[in-house]
Order: sequence, then structure tokens, then C-alpha cells
Amino acid sequence: MNALRFPSDFVWGASTSAYQIEGATKEDGRGVSIWDTFAATPGKVRGGDTGDPGADHYHRYAQDLDLMRDLGLQSYRFSVAWPRIQPNGSGKANQKGLDFYRRLIDGLVDRGTRPMVTLFHWDLPQALQDAGGWESRDTALRFAEYAEIVFGALHARDWLTINEPKTVVDCGYRQGVHAPGIADGDRALVACHHLLLAHGLASRLLHEQHPGRRIGPALNLHPTYPAEDSQEARDAAVRQDAVENRLYLDPIFKGFYPIEILSTDRDHIREGDLATISEPIDLLGVQYYTPIFVGPDQRRVIKHRTRQAGWLEDYPDGFHDILVRLKRDYPEVPLVITENGLATDDEPGADGRVADEDRISYLRGHLAAMHRAMKAGVRVEGYHVWSLLDNFEWAEGYAQRFGIVHVDFETQKRIPKDSAHWYRDLIRTGELR
Repeated sequence: MNALRFPSDFVWGASTSAYQIEGATKEDGRGVSIWDTFAATPGKVRGGDTGDPGADHYHRYAQDLDLMRDLGLQSYRFSVAWPRIQPNGSGKANQKGLDFYRRLIDGLVDRGTRPMVTLFHWDLPQALQDAGGWESRDTALRFAEYAEIVFGALHARDWLTINEPKTVVDCGYRQGVHAPGIADGDRALVACHHLLLAHGLASRLLHEQHPGRRIGPALNLHPTYPAEDSQEARDAAVRQDAVENRLYLDPIFKGFYPIEILSTDRDHIREGDLATISEPIDLLGVQYYTPIFVGPDQRRVIKHRTRQAGWLEDYPDGFHDILVRLKRDYPEVPLVITENGLATDDEPGADGRVADEDRISYLRGHLAAMHRAMKAGVRVEGYHVWSLLDNFEWAEGYAQRFGIVHVDFETQKRIPKDSAHWYRDLIRTGELR
């Protein structure tokens, strides 16, 4: 295809998360997270893997910063580990934890890379889980206190509150395949409300205390489609959209929940909560991986190619469609793509090169779809590939690799894959070829 040119001020970056890459889970005063507990429970994570060693980023962050500079990254989106800041989820800050993230941000700024800070990427302090976790309203209040500490200690313009609340709700509370391992639909909705309340409380705090900074959630959005041409399938797709997208977008942007979702028991929703949840946001982190096609029986139907992760269909049109839908259906705010990527089974060849053509194909197709949405007037100001580094992929352990940089988890050697070189050239030229 002909080269597609992106605006000169478009920001190119990469994303990671604390528990997936840092390792060092018992060092410098860090407390226990629910993922430490979950991963240590036999049968919960493939291969019995845990967040140690991750990519040992806690000790190798300077090397990783140089790697980002060499790739030309203009933005780095990372998360702060709540248990590093408040080992028990409340009280005085752990200075060594704050100092680590200060060093990280200083290193980014020194290399000309913008920091984008995520407050919560799933690693809830275990002490808060023991007190009720996200089913407890108090956890949202503790999150606001944690956010206030981090806002004051770290100097960054752009902030994200909750990463993928839907994954916490669906995988952690509805299906039980992620921490904390609960499988109860009613409890999932309570957790959902408190996650969104935490987002609203933190957003309000930043606006009150640090004018000029920007904040928003990072939502994984799945465009939903009928898997066949029938009214039953179309109705099923509408119902699925409420679960996948409107459950999060509607309260944040419009101050109400989709009518299809609300259960009869609403005691956990208090007066004023939805006003807090709908505190105006300054940007929206959009994470897109896959569409959802549903049949008339409400079951998902896989209709496009998947690779290592069986849930992830390669369907770039879905990326275009969800971006256009955001512009059409919701108040317009700047959009930042905070995750988009593919897991592939890639290892270095005899020549040491990691040839991940499937990933390049996936990224090329999705960036072209994003460009098409931008041409249609969608306000996308930046893109972060998931992920910078191979890492701990939650319940899949180290079995799936999403990184554009290969990590040998025994030696911690980093090797930029072909996709990293391809992405570096895209950043340098601003042209997608």
C-alpha cells in the first residue's frame, strides 16, 4: 500500500505494567499484592509462574530507558505498583518505592521521553483484599489517598486511573481466572462500581490539586457484532455491547449505567456516586485487541485469525469502528491508544534475530485502521504498542510474548525483535508502509 503519513505532532510510545515487568516483589519495603497471592496458589497460573523475575525491570530500568531512547520512543506508559507505595494499602508512603518511580521518570525526561503514569494495573495490596477488596467501598477511598500521595510525589502531565476495569470485573470477579479469583456475577457488579468510583475520586483530586495535568481511565473496548444475519444475533450483540463497553463508557461520560446491566440490588450505589464517576476526563486511554462476534445464543464466535492467544482475533476494522463510535456516541476528548498488540511464539533464530512477522502484520493493519479513523475526524493524539518487553502475562505466566523486545527470562538479555526495528523506523519517518 502507499505510505500513510501521520501528523508531525503524533506521539509514539510503548506500554508496560508494574507487576508484569518489575520483579523484585519482596524488595525495598514492597508489600504483598493480590497477584503475588494468586500466582502462588497452585493451579492458578500456567507453569506455576509468578511475577518474579518478570523482566527484572526494577534492577534494569536504566538499561530499559536506554532501549526506549534507541527505539525513539516519545512516550512511555507504565504503572505504579500500589504495594510499593503503601505496602498495606493505606497509611504512610514507602519512600523507597516513591524513589524508584522518581528515578524512572527522571531517566525518561533526561532521554526526551514523556512519562504517562497508570495508578492501578491490577496489583491491589493484599491487605485491602483481606478487608473486602473492590467489593468494599472503603477500597475506593483508600485508592484516592494512594493517588494523592503519588500525584504529589511524581511529576508527570498525563495520568491514567484504572487500567481495564472490565478485565478486573470479568476475569477477576465474574470468571475467577485472574486475581482475586472470584466467580460471582453479582459481586462483580459491586466491584465494578467501586472501581469506577475510585477512578472518579482520583480524577477529582487531580483536578483540584494539580490544575494543568490530565487524567482519564484506560478502557479495553471490544466492538461487538452479530455473528450471523438474524435478529436474535443482532439483539445478542446489543446486549454484549452493554457488558463490553457501555457498562464503563456510559457512567464515565454520561453519569448513568446501561439499563440492561443494573441488578435489582443497588444498595452499593449511593447518592452522588455517579456524579463522582462522571467527573470530566481530560483524555481517554483506549485499548484495543479484538472484536467480539456473538451468536443468537449469546455465545462468542471466533471469525478471524488468531495466533498464540486464542481470544485475540486479528480484525483491524474493529479498531476503526470503536474509534469512530467513540466520536459519534460520546463527548469528545483526546484519545490516546494505550495498548494494542499481539502475542506470538517468537524466539531468536540461529543468527540471533527474532523474526516476528505476524506481529508486524498485526500492527501494520491496526495502525492503518487507526489512520483511517483519524482521517474521518477521530481525535487520536498518540499510540502505545503493547508491550515494550516480553513479560509475565497474568494467568498465562511466561507462555505468551507480547513484547517488541525479546526477554530471555533466565539471563534477562534483551533483544529487539524485527517489530522493534520496524516500529523505530515508523517513529522516525512518521510514515506507515
